[in-house]
Amino acid sequence: MAFDNNIVIVGNLTRDPELRFTQSGVPVCSLGVAWNQRSGPNGGEDKSHFFNVTCWRDLAENCAASLSKGMRVVVYGRMDYSSWEDRDSGQTRSKVEIQADEVSPSLKWATAEVNRQERSGGDFGGSSSSAAQPAAPAYDPNEEPF
Repeated sequence: MAFDNNIVIVGNLTRDPELRFTQSGVPVCSLGVAWNQRSGPNGGEDKSHFFNVTCWRDLAENCAASLSKGMRVVVYGRMDYSSWEDRDSGQTRSKVEIQADEVSPSLKWATAEVNRQERSGGDFGGSSSSAAQPAAPAYDPNEEPF
């Protein structure tokens, strides 16, 4: 059975990212994202939608270092549903949140400067050394291709 429940949302951060660490030291970052849906005749009514987003590991640390409240972001991830019984009332509660695979600033109304982080490997195409990779040499149209 496939679990293809991918989702993409574009909206504004409702709060500064909150970076925490699990007991085993894994970084986790929580974000709040909201977007407004224009509806009604002539788009005169707004309905706000709020989502909690969770990021893990390098993505969590990069989000905490790069994003702040009010920024417009693009979030790609998957929906995660959980339910539990409330201790006080005994009622069943539930929530849906987004587990982010990618988060980026939206460039529709802003510019961004991207700085590549050094990686220690373990990911597809990643280098196992911690040294920064040299930049590719500039293209020279007068140089022979072979």
